[in-house]
Amino acid sequence: MSKIVVNGVDGNFGSQVAKYVQTLLPKESLLFTAPRKESLKTYQKLGIATAVADFNSQDNLVQVFENADKVLLISMPFVGEKRRKAHQNVVEACIKANVKQIIYTSVLSASHPLNPSIENIDHSFTEAIIQNSPLDYIFLRNSLFAEAFISDYLRAVEAKETTISKNMGDGRVWFISRKDAAFAASCALSNDLLHREVLNINGIEPVSYQKFLDIANVATGNNISYTKLTDEELYAYFDSIGVPRDTNGDFSKSPIQATSEGMVSFGTTVTQGFLDVPVSDFVKLAGRKPISVTEMFENPEDYLLGERHTME
Repeated sequence: MSKIVVNGVDGNFGSQVAKYVQTLLPKESLLFTAPRKESLKTYQKLGIATAVADFNSQDNLVQVFENADKVLLISMPFVGEKRRKAHQNVVEACIKANVKQIIYTSVLSASHPLNPSIENIDHSFTEAIIQNSPLDYIFLRNSLFAEAFISDYLRAVEAKETTISKNMGDGRVWFISRKDAAFAASCALSNDLLHREVLNINGIEPVSYQKFLDIANVATGNNISYTKLTDEELYAYFDSIGVPRDTNGDFSKSPIQATSEGMVSFGTTVTQGFLDVPVSDFVKLAGRKPISVTEMFENPEDYLLGERHTME
């Protein structure tokens, strides 16, 4: 029997993977992990093996990952040195534990040296240490999750705002649903034919933020416009409404559960064309087309960002 380790099943992304992978693989082959044992009780009741995984302890991870066929590393929800260290712990533990393959959720254009996203530093670092290790791997380079933008749109509607400010210019994004990205990860976990692969997980079509708003307005009957800002202007706006600059900030009073540093630098990435990557591997991996932005806005309550899970 194979051993497939899914980390972070307590998170927004990991819980979706946990849901999908059960339809693709026998539960006897699955091992679900989370930082706290309370988060694993639901899966234990289903008869799925579970373990507490501490990404700050290589010794713990080696025990959990021992002789696994595949380990899914979902990028941590914090940015910077802490994330790089946690990712490095996972990679080194996989090597020591004789893991056959690691699957990592990365981002589009992660290896491009000029990508301006602050988060890209962590992703390119993680990809590099995996590629320079003896591990087999699959990198799933995800496009931006539509859920973040749908949640922001609905927030603006609720607040009776008439415009949304972004620094995305006229750049295009192949928005992907987090659900589709999680399904792609589940498919990678159940696929024995892919080795040392880098896959682009894109949505169905490239759209500018103006096109995104047009789709949203038609679907919901609202009329929200797009205000194009510079990076500096957008930082000032986020500061004014209490959005933390980085993941060390206080999100308790923030209307948006994301960092301004991440959002602004991703906006710069969009403006400069780094996320307009026309090659998508989603269909050949998942066996179906991705969910469109129009479909998501037909049932927007099913495509919300959710709460932050920053357990380290």
